Amino acid sequence: MIVFAVLAGVLVGLSRQINGRLALSTSAMESSFWNHIVGLVFITSVALLLGGLFAGAPQASPWWAYLGGPIGVIFIAAGSWLIARIGAAQTALLIIAGQMISGVALDIIMGAPGSIWARSIGVALILAGMWVAQGGKRPEPADR
Repeated sequence: MIVFAVLAGVLVGLSRQINGRLALSTSAMESSFWNHIVGLVFITSVALLLGGLFAGAPQASPWWAYLGGPIGVIFIAAGSWLIARIGAAQTALLIIAGQMISGVALDIIMGAPGSIWARSIGVALILAGMWVAQGGKRPEPADR
């Protein structure tokens, strides 16, 4: 499972790089559009070949369970827009920081087992490490 999770992280990073490059030739919105169209065709083809495209009961899900789609679109477009402005490494680091902060916050809110202090210190150490890796620089304003 650890290798699978690391591979997923590598694919996220690669996806951001590719979409960022496409955004340089088009725009963040167009890059996001093509990302989702090609992704739709790919996942539909895989699901039709392997089965499972319509295996559930979508009406049984709460309305907010569908917010992942719009949130994903915003994430893809924002990442494509940011890579062209602050670079791939800084974009990736800041996205990871946001994921860590929101992950710990959700664990705390949802009452997941584990120490709140250990998680908080872990996120603080990750953020400190990211800051050190960037040479102690603050992110530049997005309006450059």
